[in-house]
Parts: sequence; C-alpha cells; structure tokens
Amino acid sequence: MPRLGWWAISVGAVFAQSGQDSNACIGCHSNIWETYRRTGMARSFARAKSEGNLPSAFYHRASDIYYQMVERDGDSFQRQYQIAPDGKQINLSEKKVDFVLGSGNHSRAFLHRTPENLLIELPLAWYAEKGGYWAMNPGYDRPDHQGFRRKIGYDCMFCHNAYPEIPAANPRSTPVFSAVPEGINCQRCHGGGEKHIALARGRARAEEIRNAIVNPSRLTAARQMEVCMQCHLETTSSPLPNSIVRYERQPFSFVPGEPLSEFILHFDHAPGTGRDDKFEITGSVYRLRKSQCFLKSNGRMTCTTCHDPHQVSTAQNYVKICRQCHPATTPSHAHFDDCVGCHMPKRRTQDVVHAVMTDHYIQRERPARDLLAEIPERLTSYRGEVVPYDPPVPLKASDELYLAIAQVSESSNLTTGIARLSAAIEKYRPARAEYYLQLGDALRNAGRFTDALPVYREALRREPESIAAAERLALAHSDLKQYSQAEAILKRLPSDAAIWTRLGAVFLGERKTADAMAAFEKAIQIDPDFAQAHNSLGATLFQAGDSARAEPALQEAIRIQPNYSEARYNYALVLAKARRMDEAQTQIEASLRIDSQNADAHGLLGSLLGAKGQPQRAIQHFREAVRLKPESGRANLDLGAALGDSGDTSAAQYLRKAAQSPDAAIRDQALKILQRLRL
Repeated sequence: MPRLGWWAISVGAVFAQSGQDSNACIGCHSNIWETYRRTGMARSFARAKSEGNLPSAFYHRASDIYYQMVERDGDSFQRQYQIAPDGKQINLSEKKVDFVLGSGNHSRAFLHRTPENLLIELPLAWYAEKGGYWAMNPGYDRPDHQGFRRKIGYDCMFCHNAYPEIPAANPRSTPVFSAVPEGINCQRCHGGGEKHIALARGRARAEEIRNAIVNPSRLTAARQMEVCMQCHLETTSSPLPNSIVRYERQPFSFVPGEPLSEFILHFDHAPGTGRDDKFEITGSVYRLRKSQCFLKSNGRMTCTTCHDPHQVSTAQNYVKICRQCHPATTPSHAHFDDCVGCHMPKRRTQDVVHAVMTDHYIQRERPARDLLAEIPERLTSYRGEVVPYDPPVPLKASDELYLAIAQVSESSNLTTGIARLSAAIEKYRPARAEYYLQLGDALRNAGRFTDALPVYREALRREPESIAAAERLALAHSDLKQYSQAEAILKRLPSDAAIWTRLGAVFLGERKTADAMAAFEKAIQIDPDFAQAHNSLGATLFQAGDSARAEPALQEAIRIQPNYSEARYNYALVLAKARRMDEAQTQIEASLRIDSQNADAHGLLGSLLGAKGQPQRAIQHFREAVRLKPESGRANLDLGAALGDSGDTSAAQYLRKAAQSPDAAIRDQALKILQRLRL
C-alpha cells in the first residue's frame, strides 16, 4: 500500500488561506479517518517508494525502445534504451520517479518532478489486471509517443490530489506545482473547515458547528451528485474537449455545494456519431446516468446511494442496496449474492486498454460478447459537432462562447466552430484574453495565418503580461515570414529553452545563422534535456557545412528522445554525406517507422537504396514521396530519374513536372535527363 502522508503537507486553495489541513479532522472523526485512508481516493497520489517485482525490461515494439524500472540508492528511476544491430545496448536517458499517480486498484503511473516544478508522466505503467503487469501508459502505444515529455496538467491532478500549491493561473497556464499533497483529502468533499474547527474547539452549539462545514448528505440530490461528479464525470478522455473550466475560475477553486456548472462545463460527442456506447475509465457517472435505475429514480439516486465514500464497500453491501428496490422475485435470485457481476459487469476500458473496470451502466441483461477481450488502443480523433453534456441547468446565454470554443479547441469542428466563435466574440465582447487566443489558435490550425494575427494582437492588448498571447503573436508573425516582428516579441519574453529555440528558428528565417546557433546553444544551456534545441543546432550546423559538430548534437537529440523522427532524418543526412550508407539507412528507416508520412525521408531512403544497387526498392520509396508531396520538384525528379534508368517510359511525366520546378538546379537536371532519355 502506498505510504499515506498527505495530512502532514500544507495544501493550497482553501486551506492555504485557513492554515488548517486534514490532520485537524482526526481528533473528532478518527473512525472515519481510519476507514477512509484505505479507499482508492485516499491512495490516489503518493510519493514514490520501492516498487518491488520490477520488470527486467519492457520492449515497446512500436517505437523500438526498451523501458525499465530500476532502483538505486533508495530511489526509483525509469530508463530507456535500444539494442543496436550488433546486439549492443544503446543507453539513452532516464528520469527519477518522484510520485505515483493512481491507487493501484487498477493501475499506477509514475511521475518525475523537474527543477521547475513540472510533473512529467513517464511512459511505463503498472496495471493490476492478470495479477499485475507492466505496459505503456495510455496514449503511448504508438511510434511517435511523447516519451519523457508529457506534462501532467491541472485537470489531471484535480482528480488525484487535494489542493496543491500552484501559482495564480488560468487554465491555459503551464501546470506548475510548488507543493503536492498526497491523495484526495477531506476538503475536496467538505470544503474549508477553519470555522468548523474553531467552533468545535470553542465548544459552540452542535448546530453551529455542523452548519460551519459542508456535509454533502444535507445538500440537494443534484448538489450531492456534483460533489462526486467533479472528479468522476468525464464524458470522454479522447480529444473533444471533455470539459472547459470557466476562464474566470482558478483550476482548484470548486467549492462543494455550489453548482458544478459555475466552475466547469462538460461537452460530449454528438449523438449518432458511433460513440453512444463508449466505456472509458473515468466514465462512472456518465454510464450511471444512462441507467434506468437512475432515470426512474427522478433524481433520488446518487453515487452515495451505493457507495460510502468513507470506506471500501463489499459485494454484500451492494446486494442489500439493490434489494431495497429489487426484492428477489424468483428462486434463482433468492440467495444470489452478486447483483453487480451480472448487471454491472467488469469491462475493459476503451481508453486505458490494460485496465478493467466495473461498468456503472446498470443493464437488465449482461452483454453477450467477451467484455474482457483485449483491444487495441484507439488513436483516431473525433471530427464532428461537439454538444453540451446533459446540462443540469440551462446554459447561460454567454456560454455560447464556451460552446463555440468546444468546437475548435481540439479541431473537432473547426470550420463551423471558427464562424461560431467569431460571431460569439463579436456579440459578447468578452474581456479575458483566453477567448481571443482560442480563436487565434483555431485560425492558425486552419492555415488562416493572416486572420490570426489581429486576433492575437487583441488578446495581448487585453492581457499585456500574457506570455501565451505574446508567444502566439510571435508564431503568427513567423507563419507570415515577418521575422523581425517575431524576433522583437520573443526577445521580450522570459528566458526559457522553448523561447530560445523559437528565437533561433526566427533567426534562421532572417538568415542570421550565427545568431541562430547561439540561440540554440543558449536553449541547451538552460535545459540540457531539450531535444528540440539539440536537433535544431545539429541541423543548422549541417546546413552550414559543419558535419563534425552536427553529428554529436543530433546524437544527443536522439539520446534524449529516441523516437524523434526529425532528428533521425537529420542524422541520416549527416551520415549519408559522410558515405556511411549502412548507418544512414538505419537512421532513416527508424525515422520512417516513427513518421511514415515524411516525403523527404522516403526520398532519402530511395537515394540510399539506389546507391546500394537496389533500384526497385528505391522506386517504391520515390513513388511514396511523390504521393505524399505531388508538387515536389525533388520527389518528381528522383522518381523520374529512377524510372528512366530502369527503362520505364512513365518516367517522362515525372521529369516534365520536375522541369517546371521553381528550383533552377532541379529544372536543369530534369531537362538533361529528358534529353538523355529522348523522352
């Protein structure tokens, strides 16, 4: 069992102001305290401890990376490595495990805390199914996964933590955690308790003491349900979005007893789009509210009808609760002691495919299919209308803004959403910058860079200190090749690795190669683990003709982020120029395993294969390059030349297209080959 110590840590939000923490509750509520600390909620987040039974290694085939949990000097680490063609181990990078996210009832994920107080989710996780085993975290079962770069956001910590100390922030800020308590504590369901405790210590009347704190059992059924829904309602975990915290609210500011819609708005897939029966890991309330038991209760049924949040329930408890409404009517049910097993069976979740959960959709008949059958991770994105999720109260008129944002924030319904958001902003003229940032991002995602520029300017005008607004404005200028304007903005922003790397890219646009290299080196100095800066430096050095210095920079980018497709492509260019063909082929093939849609990588592999006397394989990759970039002069030239050498007269159409390239060198080569082949 993870060590529990959250009562000893100062918490933010409510109790940072009151000076109290949950330790103050033990004196009067010791029995509840003792049973609650065994629940999954109390164990939802903990400091790292010895794991035991560590895997020798876990091989992730999609990215060709091995992961391993190791212990050293009392600390746990997660490391990654690869195996070279000669069988030798290529040591890559590792991160210390500082926290464990998840109670272990179903899974545990492992987090690293950076010096900047960011929390990073590590790729390898532990799952309770099958007696316990190791596999990748959700979203990592793909060749281009995030590796050691996935930041834990406020929305994630909201449901695994009490009140962490965070800077004053809006929901779009970088998620920084100054202090992190362990697990969900009393305040998340009962609100602040300073006055309650003071009255109890002052021997006030019992009624005064009770009225000084939120007791969910005394709330209306709707408000009771919302205390649970703050964490247990997720319409979907796939990009939609599932919910938006109102921009005027801080990430952890929900107070039990207030309407949940005053804090957060929930959204869902449109009906009839193939997701009406989705079953996901945080969808307990979502599924329950589809059940006839819930619908026919007329609002009387809540989560606490079946669950005592202060203790772990048993199957016998659930049977007693079911029989309050469903007395046994047949002999076969008279002594049956597991209603849940038939009517709420365990199922494999569609988003966390290594986890099995109880389905809270109460059904008369158990589905006939194998509910535990293994399923692949779903990687597709939703494209369609986003609708409000069953609002408990009518949306405010101004919530038209949020509904429009829901269409565009994950590009689910981009074209329609841009028009709706533009109209809503024009109508309501919201004061906060976030609305304009969302519209600007949507326009950029739609390729409308010119239109995005004034929207970002408006966001910055409304919030002059906003780093996000300034950075987005700089990106919009870069999109339009207005590099001097982008440079001026970026130079005013706080110094961090990402900003310096972006500034380096702007310098390249201005053809200030020396300044660009200096910017990339500055980024590396600030954050030696920022793979993008190493890759950018290596690529710039190579373009400047300095392959000797480019090679170690690119090797470092790959060591930090082994599934970095662009870095492997750039490294292959360096190796090919040095005539190290086998090594170059290894790198470019690795690049294409990660990103098979890179036309330039297909072209490079085709050239390498052609040089090694494998013309037919080369032609396959040249064809793929043309399919991906049909207007590319280089791709058409390579395919035309290879087909011409093989005697294929279809070479002419590709060579003629290359002869129309704006690149004079490509035009000249294409015309010479056409003349030589007499096509």
